[in-house]
Amino acid sequence: MSQSIDARLNELGIELPVAAAPAANYVPYTISGNTLYISGQLPMEAGKVAVTGLVGKDVDVASAQRAAELCAINILAQAKAALGGDLGKIRRVLKLNGFIASAPGFVEQHVVMNGASNLVANVLGEAGKHARAAVGMAALPFNAAVEVDAIMEIEA
Repeated sequence: MSQSIDARLNELGIELPVAAAPAANYVPYTISGNTLYISGQLPMEAGKVAVTGLVGKDVDVASAQRAAELCAINILAQAKAALGGDLGKIRRVLKLNGFIASAPGFVEQHVVMNGASNLVANVLGEAGKHARAAVGMAALPFNAAVEVDAIMEIEA
């Protein structure tokens, strides 16, 4: 399965970055039994937050969806690090939680989260179909527009 995941990443033109180190006193992921918990990932690209500001004011929906995609790419990078380089050990993405820095009155957080959900499903296929939440926030770390965390079932 790992080869098909690598092939899908290739087809989509996605190269997973090196998993980012935490910016504070926490770990990027934990594993308990056959569950992998991945800490919130920001829309990092080339070592910096690529999309900043409030969605609905500073950031349009399409740019925010791209931010959510970047968060999902970084989630996959963390999963790859956690699983010794083998994304084929992911049995299923159980849940994605999306946090969207939202201007007052912005109510399309669910549309923004489609960026992350679609990417994960496109890369992982059936194993990428998941439950999720999409929540509006007043602000996020480093003025990021989006942050996404994940819970995955993995081969123990």
